[in-house]
Amino acid sequence: MCIFCAPPSLSSLLSSPLAPSERIWPRRRGFLLASSAALALPLLPAAALAQVDVGSASRLRQLVPAGTLEGAATQQYSQMLVQARAQKTLSPDNHPQLLRLRAIAQRLVPFATQWNPRARDWRWEINLIGSPQINAFCMPGGKIAFYTGILDQLKLSDDEAAMVMGHEMAHALREHARAQMAKSQATNIGLRLGAQLLGWGDLGNAAASLGGRLLSLKFSRGDESDADLVGLELAARAGYDPQAAVSLWQKMGQATGGKQGLAFLSTHPSGPARIRELQDNVPKVHSLYVAARQDAPLPHQK
Repeated sequence: MCIFCAPPSLSSLLSSPLAPSERIWPRRRGFLLASSAALALPLLPAAALAQVDVGSASRLRQLVPAGTLEGAATQQYSQMLVQARAQKTLSPDNHPQLLRLRAIAQRLVPFATQWNPRARDWRWEINLIGSPQINAFCMPGGKIAFYTGILDQLKLSDDEAAMVMGHEMAHALREHARAQMAKSQATNIGLRLGAQLLGWGDLGNAAASLGGRLLSLKFSRGDESDADLVGLELAARAGYDPQAAVSLWQKMGQATGGKQGLAFLSTHPSGPARIRELQDNVPKVHSLYVAARQDAPLPHQK
């Protein structure tokens, strides 16, 4: 799906429904944050426009119903938690790293609606899975998971973890999976025009039949750049040092050690061009970071 993402066993995203009892997350385990939590922070002034330039989201995404994909992702996320719990790899609510991630999410989520009005109704959730994999992802609809490996092996600071989270949230907010699915399905069915397409037709049905590929779709370099920059701004607005985006990717490059096969770098390798683009955009969001720190100073864990 993206640089960090290789969600486990997602082939049944829409084709393997859960039993009713598995569709509800236990309250003690779930972290649900409605976007109305933004009311807890000062509202963005009207002039607080995007500082990074990523253009408009792909119009092609409109060919696949957003609600269908978000509902499917929610169902699969619930199934993933059930499986992780059974394997005793789902971190408890009092796990220090999980508490840390949820605190970061609390800061980032209020700024999500600037990039996608649908996020106002998402029920954001974040969980931590015990695994050496260097991995993290955000499913459509705001379902986030981190693996302990990405935190421990890369020794991420709060600022760097916020950049990872912002990047993954950006993929969901910009609906990259939805657009990629539309492109894939359009190729498969030859974009059958007319009444079928205008009424969703085959593409609408494809959201149910191709859900297994939703999070395994490979994003383009343009999508990755998009997520890098939107995530950078999200984190800066939340009071996280934008320079951490550069140090994060430097760590990513070092993590390879010249070896191949790391999932998060298999299709979107770290490199000078990616780091240079982030460096070029850090000054654009620096004032947002400074303002956020002045409004709500945060303890930082380096």
